[in-house]
Amino acid sequence: MVGSFSLKALAAGLLVAFVGFASSFAIVVEGLKGVGASPQEAASGLMALSVTMGVCAVYLSLKTGMPISIAWSTPGAAFLATVGTLEGGFSAAVGAFLATAVLIVLAGFWKTLGRAISRIPAPIASAMLAGVVLPLCLAPFQAISEFPAVGLSVVAAFLIVARINRLLAMPAAVAAAAIAIAFGSDAAGIAGISLWSDPVIVIPTFTLQAMIGITIPLFIITMASQNITGIAVLNSFGYRPDPGSMFRWTGLFSVFAAPFGGHGVNLAAITAAICAGEDAHPDPKRRYWAAVVAGIAYVALGLTAGAAVAFMSVAPPLLITAVAGLALLGALGGALAAALKRDETREAALVTFLVTASGVTFFGIGGAFWGLLAGAALYLWDTRKELAG
Repeated sequence: MVGSFSLKALAAGLLVAFVGFASSFAIVVEGLKGVGASPQEAASGLMALSVTMGVCAVYLSLKTGMPISIAWSTPGAAFLATVGTLEGGFSAAVGAFLATAVLIVLAGFWKTLGRAISRIPAPIASAMLAGVVLPLCLAPFQAISEFPAVGLSVVAAFLIVARINRLLAMPAAVAAAAIAIAFGSDAAGIAGISLWSDPVIVIPTFTLQAMIGITIPLFIITMASQNITGIAVLNSFGYRPDPGSMFRWTGLFSVFAAPFGGHGVNLAAITAAICAGEDAHPDPKRRYWAAVVAGIAYVALGLTAGAAVAFMSVAPPLLITAVAGLALLGALGGALAAALKRDETREAALVTFLVTASGVTFFGIGGAFWGLLAGAALYLWDTRKELAG
């Protein structure tokens, strides 16, 4: 097995870890802070996610001989950024993370639940995702208005590099933001935060508001936009892992991450294509080493999560949100295209999108749940004849 290792796998794995971490760690931190995490708790959550997804990738790749790439739920983190502080604080959010992880494990054991998620109408699921990420995607352009020089430099770095190499666009934007923060920040602002990550255990509490407002949307987002998509990507490269087993293992590792503030890990989609493609190795049977290398690199990056959070703590919040928004532009475009594709379901998708994006709250439950509910009801009505046939 060790003899099958190659330099191409090493390069592909390191690229996956670098792109995966640099492209979206800001979204994860914003999401955790959005549901009440302190800087130390956010750093702990980022570390827990990085370590668990790294260990999970190493284990599953060696176990199956397939390039099983694992990631944190970026759309899920974007959703958390819109939720707001809950009654019960971050511990209630952690309780919701734990419940979500248990549901994912159950989806792996109980095929009916997995099939039910896969049968959520694609236009409705896509519209909910678009509504979740829209507020963050507006932030780059709001940042240009408030911080013209810095905002323009970050957006320009992203757009220019994207025309050369799409994978490196977000790392370029992060680098531009980091330079701006370094020259415009007060180093004393990070004095109280450890640059190395220290685990912070959060005792979960379980509230009805968090179960409905976080667990249900987070479960649907993670399964529909990450796990099921990740299986499809692997299948497209000729790999056929057992979906139930993949869901069970990612759910179990998410259970381990939750008490330390992690909202969940899942199968990767975009970066999975790097590990599963020819860039990792001409021989498909040897590409699993790329996912193993990526997993080891994620663990190493996770140990320095405190530095990332500390650096972000001295930046203008809108600038950090702008960086996160740039990372989600592709997700927004893809989700809108899928949501509005069919004429007969377009109105239901629009209602889902608008209710979700509005941030409307009833009974302490946020717009993602109500958008899903309203859109699904309209979808069922508009397609009743098609469903009956």
